[in-house]
Amino acid sequence: MTNGILSRHMGVIAIGCGLIGTSIYLLMIKVTLAHIETVSGHVPFDMRPLGYGPADAATLLEALGTEGRAYYLGYQIPLDTLYPATLALTLIATLLWIGQRIPESKLVRFGIALSTSSALFDYIENLGIVAMIWSWPGISVPLVYAASSATIAKSVITTFAVLVVLLSGVIWTRQPKAGLRL
Repeated sequence: MTNGILSRHMGVIAIGCGLIGTSIYLLMIKVTLAHIETVSGHVPFDMRPLGYGPADAATLLEALGTEGRAYYLGYQIPLDTLYPATLALTLIATLLWIGQRIPESKLVRFGIALSTSSALFDYIENLGIVAMIWSWPGISVPLVYAASSATIAKSVITTFAVLVVLLSGVIWTRQPKAGLRL
């Protein structure tokens, strides 16, 4: 599916992006999101795959206080600006690597579209969170629902993107081994 130098190194790119993405994810889970939850006593927006309503958003933002909201903006959002791109690059590079043995696969192209969409909705979610924090205490109900919808979409699309990568991997294991490069 890819040509030349890039195809010869797609596995290395996938592994490298995966390691960077995993490091960022662990840093968010173990440090920034854990701190936000400790300070507020509530689950952060990023960790609510089923979304949230205006009352939930107001409760979290109030409980965070001025310093907690500043921490969200200063630490969590910058990390979550890097993470969607690294996750998408990991998934896409993995699909392209696998795709070397699955010629002209619509599944690979679909997985790439899902991976890109996942990152897009994560960025929309982040913009919504930033807008809610900046507008606090006067956040609008449509803003909360837009951010929450982006969170739900990100969660669903990311799940499907990962499943497509896994399914592609299963198909990959059943293909002839000629021509595959790390």
